[in-house]
Amino acid sequence: MNRIVILGSGFAALSTVRGLRAAGVADPVTVVSPRQELVYLPSLIWLPSGKRSGDDLRVPLAGFFARHDVHWHQGSVQQVRDGGRRVVTDSGELENDFLVIATGGRYLRRLPGIEHAIIPCEGIGAAESIRDRLAAMDGGTIAVGFATNPKEPGAVRGGPMFEFLFGIDTLLRQQGRRERFELVFFNPSEQPGQRLGPAAVAKMLARMRALNIHTHLGHKPLRFEPDRVVTEGGDFAADLILFMPGLTGPAWLDGSDLPLSEGGFVAAEHTCRVRGMERVYVAGDAGSYPGPDWMAKQAHQADLQAGAVAKNIAAELRGKPAGHGFKAELACIVDSLDAGMLVYRSGRRNLALPRMRGLHWLKQRFEARYLNQYR
Repeated sequence: MNRIVILGSGFAALSTVRGLRAAGVADPVTVVSPRQELVYLPSLIWLPSGKRSGDDLRVPLAGFFARHDVHWHQGSVQQVRDGGRRVVTDSGELENDFLVIATGGRYLRRLPGIEHAIIPCEGIGAAESIRDRLAAMDGGTIAVGFATNPKEPGAVRGGPMFEFLFGIDTLLRQQGRRERFELVFFNPSEQPGQRLGPAAVAKMLARMRALNIHTHLGHKPLRFEPDRVVTEGGDFAADLILFMPGLTGPAWLDGSDLPLSEGGFVAAEHTCRVRGMERVYVAGDAGSYPGPDWMAKQAHQADLQAGAVAKNIAAELRGKPAGHGFKAELACIVDSLDAGMLVYRSGRRNLALPRMRGLHWLKQRFEARYLNQYR
């Protein structure tokens, strides 16, 4: 029997498990992660309003692992050595015959004063901090922005920041206190969110104007101060700063013998095989993949990459060529607590549907359906 080791317990890791078992792979699978749970990051946007709690988004995985005959190794990855065949964790070492890297990325915290900003998608604690800060504010200026990895422009997660921005606007209006706040959206690009497509960008900027959300666009952020955002194009006061930096690969890559992209991610082929390595794959935010410049770092894309990984491992186990690639596809609903805008992009299509209340309901239904796979 071949030993399959999967690093991580997020979207890409768990979709790989499902894909392997669906393909009839019966070989032993070990998942390595610090906690035996999935945190459903797309719904962090609903924590500040109280629509979701932290416990709603934590999904214990013991039952899922039992149903799929998966062994869980509790630990944090420290190194991958010996051409991928040995994984060093803080709780021991594991050897493998197939390795899947799905530990996700990390946010670049290099901007001076970044400690004065909340990075919303860092986890439940960050989103709860936004909730508590908003509840304690009587008024003031809330600044919301994002940036990318300058060495890998695709390593950006801007969609959730539009959702936090519009969601906070809706929340304050529902509470009857929007007039006491000024919302400012800032970004180094004059057309932020270009990976969503030009129609989506135009709709979101128009929505900001309609909601009296001020913009500070086309100026690179230089630093944050406790009550101020400073950019190349000037500065402005801010009582609460929400900022999503660009992404890079996990810190443990620095001590591993894996090929890296310029932006610090695991360099992958179109099959998600790590370049120049045998039986080592990567899926999700930890990797850098060939594809269109609009290809997103999002859960949906991670699931598609994981599907290719599972098919390729199954093929190799059967002595067949591992030539399965993945589809580059962006699909999201930009939610604002009471409505949503559907954005879709593939090689041939780019849609941005108008805001509809039904899309807010649809996003909640998708959440429930997706998580039922693991509950």
